[in-house]
Amino acid sequence: MIKTLIYLGIILIGLCLSPYIVGNTGYLYLSAWGYEIETSLVFAIVVLVIAYGVIVIAEWIAVKSISLVLGSRYLPERWRRNAAKRHTLNGALALAEENWPDAERFMAKGAAKGELPALNLLAAARAAQHQGKYAERDDYLEKAVTEPNAATAVFTTRTRYLLKQGQLERARTALNHLAPTSKSSAAVIKLAMEVYLAQQDWRAVRELLPAIKKHALLNDANFEDLSVRVSVKLLEQAGSKDWDSLDKEWQWLSRSEKQLSANRAAYALGLAKQGKKAEAVKLLLKDLESLPDPQVLALLPQVLNGQDEAPRQQLLKLAPRFEDVHEYHECVARLCQQAREFKTAYEHWRKACELNPSKENWLALAELDEQLGNTDLALQHYRRAAKA
Repeated sequence: MIKTLIYLGIILIGLCLSPYIVGNTGYLYLSAWGYEIETSLVFAIVVLVIAYGVIVIAEWIAVKSISLVLGSRYLPERWRRNAAKRHTLNGALALAEENWPDAERFMAKGAAKGELPALNLLAAARAAQHQGKYAERDDYLEKAVTEPNAATAVFTTRTRYLLKQGQLERARTALNHLAPTSKSSAAVIKLAMEVYLAQQDWRAVRELLPAIKKHALLNDANFEDLSVRVSVKLLEQAGSKDWDSLDKEWQWLSRSEKQLSANRAAYALGLAKQGKKAEAVKLLLKDLESLPDPQVLALLPQVLNGQDEAPRQQLLKLAPRFEDVHEYHECVARLCQQAREFKTAYEHWRKACELNPSKENWLALAELDEQLGNTDLALQHYRRAAKA
């Protein structure tokens, strides 16, 4: 605008000076609709330039006036947006300070006219969660889920909060909206693993194992432990149902998984529950031929009873090889007690206490002392159990 006026001024000065330089002002005659105008050419040009300047100035005034009117009309909206920015900033500072009441209040206020209301509502829900205000938290999340592209974040947050609250069924419902697969993010897969483990849904955990391995959520050792744990739990559940379920679950395992002692022990226990005790004992004793597996030794007293003389004698023959294995002595001691061979049981409990002076072993020895009438020894062993 200013440049235009400067240019016009320069033109006017040039036109005014030009007659004196040239010595000829020119002549202009106009006639239209009965009107006649006679003037010099220089004057006519000056009038045109001034008229143009007036038009430009009028346009500038009109634009400024319209902008001012429109700005005044939308001024409250601008105030609200600026207020939302201030509330969001104060809420963020309160979150950093873990001042949860203020964080919730400011973030909730900033959500109405904020630039990213979903973030404000999620932050307000977090503050409400820390205060134990679960109804308000759920209300914030319900509002946030309606925002564009916020569904995944909202359901992830809701699942995590419900899991912490112990609402496993509701957490599972929220998790189902995320539909965890191998293509899901690592955060969703980890959250799904936590929910499934909390619910002890071992079949769902098994289906999730490839995704857990893909995202490297666990190191190799922990992943192997989880895989074995899942297989054992599924075998135990199937063993408590019927033979077909147990056999189907066993056949599901790979050849290498069938060689794991934990899986074999769980399978053997299922066999015993389904009336195939001979097969179970044979499987367990076969595993003991190579090494004293603690899981197998712990399971044998659950499968055998006092009338199973042959397996017990077979175990007693292994004593020279497993002399320093406390699980072996604990296993034999329990089997001998079942068969009411208290003297032999006493020797093995005493050896187990020497190798593993745990509270459980001292209590078992003390209880056996009471059965044998050794009151003084029983008191000594009870004291040791209390100190263990």
